[in-house]
Amino acid sequence: MRIDKWLSSTNVVKRRTIATDMVKSGVVFVNTMKAKASKNVSIGDKVTIEYLKGAKHYKVLDIPVTKSIPKSQKDKFVEELN
Repeated sequence: MRIDKWLSSTNVVKRRTIATDMVKSGVVFVNTMKAKASKNVSIGDKVTIEYLKGAKHYKVLDIPVTKSIPKSQKDKFVEELN
């Protein structure tokens, strides 16, 4: 699954357009490499988003098969790392 689609599907980012803009701005990294919107993520990848107030780190636990998942199921797909 593409990184921008994964970010929006797992409710890390509210909308896919925002996720795409973040990737284009160069603040999204997959396994410490700057990501492009077409970058595919796999189970076990580490995703970092650099916000102005600091970075947030996530681990891909699973890839959703639907366009979006309920917020209550977010823990099955993404783990927030410190």
